[in-house]
Amino acid sequence: MRVLIIAVGRMKSGPERDLVARYLDRATAGGRSLGLTDFAVIELAESRASSADARKAEEARAIGGALPDKSVVIALDERGRSLSSPEFTDRIAQWRDGGRPALALLIGGADGLDPELRKSADLVVSFSAMTWPHQLVRIMAAEQLYRATTILSGHPYHRGD
Repeated sequence: MRVLIIAVGRMKSGPERDLVARYLDRATAGGRSLGLTDFAVIELAESRASSADARKAEEARAIGGALPDKSVVIALDERGRSLSSPEFTDRIAQWRDGGRPALALLIGGADGLDPELRKSADLVVSFSAMTWPHQLVRIMAAEQLYRATTILSGHPYHRGD
């Protein structure tokens, strides 16, 4: 299963970008034997439309164009479900074992994700009811993907329940 983070907006070079790359490199190394591959970030341009609704709709079209066929879609949104890391990992394993070819975590632009895109997602996940900066959401998504590989492999990185 190919694993992607599809994010609206470009992250500048610096420690945040380096941290995302570090977690995804670790996930790639640990995920190979688990059937999880090609951990990557796809960055999409932010819309320049004049209204928030138009921007979200335009960005949703770009996200749709970046999604591999038959992808599992996880929308990251503060109104989503709060899952533990093991619960998140179990969902990924079920989709992988069910033969889904790709998984995509979606991070919207400054205005968030288009409501129709959120509704069509396989799962809407919240890292918190709080709003987080784009860069931190990307880091948290990458870390949770790495954590999922460690949980699946029995590695001691995850010491939670």
